[in-house]
Amino acid sequence: MNIDQLNHYKTRLAFETDSWDLYEAMTRNEPVVVIDGRSAEAYAREHIPGSVNLPHREIDENSTRSLDRSKLYVCYCDGIGCNASTKTALKLLTLGFQVRELMGGLDWWKRDGYATEGAVCQAGTEISCGC
Repeated sequence: MNIDQLNHYKTRLAFETDSWDLYEAMTRNEPVVVIDGRSAEAYAREHIPGSVNLPHREIDENSTRSLDRSKLYVCYCDGIGCNASTKTALKLLTLGFQVRELMGGLDWWKRDGYATEGAVCQAGTEISCGC
């Protein structure tokens, strides 16, 4: 077994998540907050249900003051051609938050068949809590 390769995969799983894992965490009411790091306009157009819009350019101590530091923050943007999720995760991490980045962003969320909200929403699998 290649130890470097093993560590690489462990690290990726510690820092990233995919749509299925996020959906499962949300339906099980795990302490996760989904953060959309795009602009307010992009968020209004379409976003993951229940997500919070926090544009990466606005992230600082003041804009995150009310966020619960005990939760895991999963950051996303449009997809692999966008780095707003990486910028969001980096800024939140430097402020002391636990973060992961959603692989493939909104694009892969939709490709996996999950519903979205907003002006141009997509029908799909709804998030239902286990309440």
